[in-house]
Amino acid sequence: MNTPRLTEFSPGAGCGCKISPQVLDSILKSNQLPLDNPRLLVGNHTCDDAAVYDSGDGNAMISTTDFFTPIVDDPFTFGRIAAVNAISDVYAMGGRPLMAIAILGWPLDRLDAAVARQVVEGGRQACSEAGISIAGGHSIDISDPVFGLAVSGTVPLTHLKRNDTAEAGCLLFLTKPIGVGIITTAEKRRIVREQDRDLAIRLMCRLNSVGAHFGALAAVRAMTDVTGFGLLGHLLEMCAGSGLCARLRFNDIPFLDGLSEYVRQDCFPGGAKRNWQSYGHQVTFTSGGQAQNEVGESAVTIAAARNMLADPQTSGGLLVAVQPQGVDQFLHTAAENGYELQPFGELEALPESSPTTLIEVQL
Repeated sequence: MNTPRLTEFSPGAGCGCKISPQVLDSILKSNQLPLDNPRLLVGNHTCDDAAVYDSGDGNAMISTTDFFTPIVDDPFTFGRIAAVNAISDVYAMGGRPLMAIAILGWPLDRLDAAVARQVVEGGRQACSEAGISIAGGHSIDISDPVFGLAVSGTVPLTHLKRNDTAEAGCLLFLTKPIGVGIITTAEKRRIVREQDRDLAIRLMCRLNSVGAHFGALAAVRAMTDVTGFGLLGHLLEMCAGSGLCARLRFNDIPFLDGLSEYVRQDCFPGGAKRNWQSYGHQVTFTSGGQAQNEVGESAVTIAAARNMLADPQTSGGLLVAVQPQGVDQFLHTAAENGYELQPFGELEALPESSPTTLIEVQL
């Protein structure tokens, strides 16, 4: 009996299965007053990557969770990617992980328990690379496979990074190229080139541990990781939380090699379109300083660009806002950790007119 492909159980693979930002907002609305706890430094009001609690000794505790359905067919690799993705939230806060608790949902009537074991083994591998253990977990028998972690971490208060503390003038950097959702959609259609798939997998398996090093840099004013809401979605959270707007240069944004072939074949996941429907009204595309309308020859270019920038990323890179005077030190730290980065945009003060557009993308 042949084992089914894991991605057959994933209508929205990886972080692409996240609930859209607009719908999620409606779910999280509450009439209950939040508990007033001054030691809870970061809660869910800023859409940040993790919760942060002041330990009272100059350090803070980081708590986060993330899980999703399979994004690849190999069980071990799925588990590894899911774990790397979950641990990333700790690094995005400038911290270091301490331990993890596994979350497993498995359709035992359709997938053998031995396959689930391989998934958990992949998670253990990622945790080992991060220097932590899977210290426990919880599992249930459900209709579709899911795996992930709840991760605890720590950060000195002076190193804590948030997504709502950026400043006007900061330059924007991204530590991993985007396009994972497009590549995995091409994989589902069985048209992906092996080298393109393998590159995407290598990047998804790479820990964002450089975030702990960025945490020590005062010039890093804000940081978050790019996952299911795409580059635009997570940048919008940074802009809205910080009271800023952003100007991006499309040609300077890092994309995965070979992506153009799949863009031409319209290999965009449903999550990209849902993302755009949620926040596209806050984004403008321009060329030569003039706003582009989706008419004539520019229509295909803009349609492709917006789907690329709204593409859900799984285990994506860190989006970092850096003060200009600290860029040299930031780039040196990045290079010491194996990254060659360049800025692709900058943050600006909101004009007094309080526009609905928070991001301008220059084509």
